[in-house]
Order: sequence, then C-alpha cells, then structure tokens
Amino acid sequence: MLSTPRVRTTSRRGLPAPRRWGRAAVVGTAVLMTAGGIASALGDGRGLFPGDRVGWGFAILALLVAAQLALADRRLNGGSSAGCAVALSALLVHGWLPAVLVVVAIAGLVAAARPTWARAALWHGAVGVHGIGAGALVLACFGTTPSVERPWQPSEWDLATLPQLLLAGFAHILVSHVLSGLNGQRPGGASLFGGFCWSRQLVVALALLGIAPLTAVVAETAPGLLPLFAVPLIAVDSTFRMATARAEDQLLDPLTGLPNRQWLLTRTAEVLAEAAGERRRVGLILIDLDSFRSVNDTLGHLTGDRLLLLIADRVRARLPAGAQVARLGGDEFAVLLPHAGSATAAQRTARLLIGALDAPLELDGLSLLMEASAGVAVFPEHAPEAEGLLRRADVAMYLAKRDRTGVEVYEASRDGNTPDRLALLGDLRRALEAGEVELHYQPKVRFDGAVAGLEALVRWHHPERGRVAPDEFIAIAEASGLMPRLTEYVLETALGQVGRWRRAGLTVPVAVNVSPRDVLSPGFAGAVAARLARHRVPPDALQLEITEHVMLEDPRHASDTLAALTGHGVRMSLDDFGTGYSSLVHLRRLPVSELKIDRSFVGRLVADAEDAEIVRCTIDLAHSLDLLVVAEGVEDDETWERLRDLGCDAVQGWLVSAAMPAAETTAWLRARESRSPETAEPLPR
Repeated sequence: MLSTPRVRTTSRRGLPAPRRWGRAAVVGTAVLMTAGGIASALGDGRGLFPGDRVGWGFAILALLVAAQLALADRRLNGGSSAGCAVALSALLVHGWLPAVLVVVAIAGLVAAARPTWARAALWHGAVGVHGIGAGALVLACFGTTPSVERPWQPSEWDLATLPQLLLAGFAHILVSHVLSGLNGQRPGGASLFGGFCWSRQLVVALALLGIAPLTAVVAETAPGLLPLFAVPLIAVDSTFRMATARAEDQLLDPLTGLPNRQWLLTRTAEVLAEAAGERRRVGLILIDLDSFRSVNDTLGHLTGDRLLLLIADRVRARLPAGAQVARLGGDEFAVLLPHAGSATAAQRTARLLIGALDAPLELDGLSLLMEASAGVAVFPEHAPEAEGLLRRADVAMYLAKRDRTGVEVYEASRDGNTPDRLALLGDLRRALEAGEVELHYQPKVRFDGAVAGLEALVRWHHPERGRVAPDEFIAIAEASGLMPRLTEYVLETALGQVGRWRRAGLTVPVAVNVSPRDVLSPGFAGAVAARLARHRVPPDALQLEITEHVMLEDPRHASDTLAALTGHGVRMSLDDFGTGYSSLVHLRRLPVSELKIDRSFVGRLVADAEDAEIVRCTIDLAHSLDLLVVAEGVEDDETWERLRDLGCDAVQGWLVSAAMPAAETTAWLRARESRSPETAEPLPR
C-alpha cells in the first residue's frame, strides 16, 4: 500500500497485455488468500480479529486512516503509507489474517465512500495483501507466527528480534512497490529504484513503518491511545502526498494536464531500455500545428489556449493502445508508441492523428480548420536514445512542414544535423567570419543585348572538401539558423561591390536572394536600408529575390516587411515561379516588379509542348500585371529564340554567361559597355 504518484495519461485499455494479466493475477490471488485465510480460521475455530480493546483500537485507527484517504482531494493511486503502518502493526502483534483484514477494511471503506475510486481501492488492497503476506513469510522464517489467540507481545521483543522487524518491513515495501509497477509506468517513468518520487517514497515509508513497532507497544500497554497514532501517521502521509503531487506537477503541462517534455524524455528512456532487451521498435511522433500563431494574433491567447485543449482531447481520443501523448510547449505535441511495429506503422498512426485534426473545431460559434505537420522517428533505426529520437522526429517534422507533405519519416540523407553536416556547419560559420565565402555574379540580359542586371550567387571553396555545392551549404544554413548571418554577409558583400562599381561608372543593379526566415526576422527592412545608406547605394540598385514560401508561415509579418522594403525603394523579384504554391492570390499580394520563370520549365521549353504553354501563359499573366519576366537556365540558341518570340523580357543562363567572380564580372561589364546595342553580340559566351 505504498503511495505512488498519479499518472493521468495511461488508460487501463492502454496497459500492455502482460501487465493486464499480471494485475488480474495479483487481485485474484489476493482474493483467494484472504478468503482461504478466513475459511481456515473459521474452520479451526480461531479468531479473525481481536475483540478486546486492542482490536477496537486498531479498528478505530484504520477507520481514521480510511476517512483521510476518502476525503483527500487527489485520486487514490498508490494506497497509503499510513494504512501500511497500521497493517504492519497488526501483523507484528496478531499475525497475518488480522493485518489483511485491516488492509481490506481500509480499501473497502474508501471504495464505499468514493465509488469512482473503487477500482483503485481494490487494486491497492490486493497489493497490500501481498505485502502483508511477504512480511508474514519473513517472520515465519524466524519461527514467529503471531495470532489472535497467541499475540507476539512487544514485551517479548529484544535486540535479537530487530532483524525480524526490519526484514519484515523491507519485504512489505519491496513487494508493494514491485507490484505497483503493474499498474502502469512508475513515477515519471523512473526506474525501479531511481527518481525523486521513489527515493522520497522510500524515506517516508521507512519512517511510517518505523512507527509500526511503537504502535504495537502502545497496543499492549495502553490500547486506548491507539487512535491518537492517526495524527502523526496521517500528517506524515499527507505531507508525502503533497510533496509527490508537487513533483508530479513539474512533469505536467499546466494548460492541458498532459505530461511535458521532461516527462516524455524520461518515459521514452525507460521504454527504450525495455525495448532494447525485447528487440522491438519504439516510435516517436512530433506534431506541430500550422499557422497557429495567426489564431493567437487574430482571436487572442485565451482562445488559442482553449483551442489547444480541444486539440489535445482529439489527439488523446485517437491514440492507439499503449500510446502516450505529451505537450512539449506552444503548439507542439509528441506521441510515444512503445510498440511501433515498423516505421510504416508509425507513419500510419501519425497520419491517423493528423487526420483527427482535419475536421473543423467549433469554438464560440466559429468553425476553425487547423492543419498540422508530423515527423516520425523510430528506435533503433534512427536513434538509440530518447534525446536523439526526439531530435530526429523534429527534423522530420520540419521537413513535413516545409514541404507541406503532412507526415515525414526521418531520413538521414535529409538531416542537416548529422555529424558530417554539423562539421560543415561549423566550417561555414568560420568561413563567414573569415570572409572566405565568395560572391559570383550572373548577368541577366535583354534580347537587345543590354544588361538588365546581375544576380549575386554565393560560392564556397572549402580548404579540404573543395567546392561545396550551394544547395548543400545553403540548406544547412537554413536548417541551423545560420541563414540570417549568411544573408547579412551576402548583402554586405554585394552592396560593397555595387558601391565600387558605381564609383567606377558601372551602374548595373544587383539581385540578392533572401529566404522566408530572413524576411520574418525582426528589423530586416531597417537593416537593409541602413546598409544601403552606409555603402551609398541607391535603393533601386538593389533587388531582393523572394519565393512564395515567404507568405506561408506568417503572411501578415511578411507583408509588412516587404511593404517596408518597397517603401525604402528596394525592388522585389519573385523567384522560382511555378515550382511551389503559385497562385494569383500570392502574386497579387506580393509587391514584386519582376517574375522569374524557373529553369525546370525553361529547359524543356523546346521539347515539351505543355511546358511551352506554361511559359507562354506565365509571360502573358505577368505582363497583364505589369511585371517584367526573366527566364532562368537558358542554355541554347533555340530556347533563346522561343523565349523572344513569346515576349519574354530578359534571360539568364550559361548561354549568356556563367556566374563570375567580381573581377571577371567587371571585365565582362566593361566589354559590354564598349559596344552599342545595335552591334552587341546577343549571345555572349
């Protein structure tokens, strides 16, 4: 009957089959032991319980302990150490059967007073019966078998009996705690002899069980005083319960009542330790709501909190057997699958949970549609420990959110946090600090041969790896949070070069790519304006290339930043048009003056009639909105001719020129400047 903390998240249907059978066996054997003991005593004419003042004293003491449990404001989840002490006192003086009757009486009184706790009371009564049985076996090994007719009076005790008393108490503690583990996970998922709850529980249990011999002494000398022992027993027991409750609350999310990140990591570590021995897979699903910030901004944080409660209830309702859900903070939830089966099965569960959130959520007369993204990681394939598994699930979730695929399973090839990529990230950070990253410039040329501008492209030559592909290190920068630093470096370098060119008489504008994370960074527009002023570059000499993804995460913030940039005079170009979530809504909302057709369409323009039609429609659409059109990836004369016939404004690609270092770009510009548009070669190599 030792107290173990409450765990709100594990339903009885969620217990693994071995634990369910174990619980049934514990309850069944306890019932048989109790019934058999009573029948044997009655058959032999022995007393069940002392009927003298000692018996009445024990009965009143048990009644007071039961009343304290029934009136407690927290659900009975671990019995009572005070009840344990009373039962052990009865065991020492009058033997096994009276002690069992004390346990049964306390459990029965609690169940009668709080019917909703009947199942818990039955379980802890059964555990208490086995604990008392363990203590009785220890005493029997020493030849001590007290009974109602032949009590073991404390006056008979001496130093030789001390081992009996201690071992009987320890046996009771050990058996009770081990059996309590069948009721679900132990405190916070801690191991059997680890964690705050178990260590403090042990100390309190030892203190209360140390009172048991004293209670037996009073039972012999002044049984009328036995009820007074209820005061210290209940006080110590209540203090322990409050301390345990506070410790548990540190593992719970205060809004939803779900376990928090600390609980999840500890519980996952325990599950992984069990799974390693059984060679089974464990899954971890990380769920993040899409655009939840807009709900808070529009409807307020109180409404957002109520929405989170509804979402938590939906996820809880769709959990498979044995799964456990935790809230990690904000709009992030995690689901632990102790028996995942396979990565495919875990992914299927993730889709089921995501699907549960697709139906509208009714709140204050509003019907809200929430979308979510989920990442899945599986032990042992993806990580051997809890922290690693959570990181891998987070990586997969980020990819699902970025690509808007709903659910992604972790893949090492797409992880920017592998040791090799982490090393590359450190090298990139040092290269930026040392100024070792270069900018090359690729021209954009109109069909009359005039230079429409340059695009600044970042290049990095690693001292050991050689040339690192831009897609590789830019992806690492985006995934790690280094992207704003890289963008600052590119802007600073490009504007410095533009300033030098202008002072040398070359007034060509330069375009710089910026990511959605850059646009959403606080003060980005002001920082760009400050750099323009510092380098004495007019705003119209800078063009920022953005993609439609900039409007997906936080449309309001992105719109404000882009409006501020255009207000400063900076021009915008919409890059990679046609490859993402191209829509007229975004095209109308983005303050762009130029649209770039992605190379994936341009490269197949001549060979594929559908791509040709897409390019034609895109050019017509852009011109109807007064936008200039630039085609990327032009590599042959025939594509050049087709684009000119379709009315494209400018082209960019190897047919015109590859990206060049600043010195070569200067020479190229000088060579173009020396020719008139009429005599300029339209297809410079």
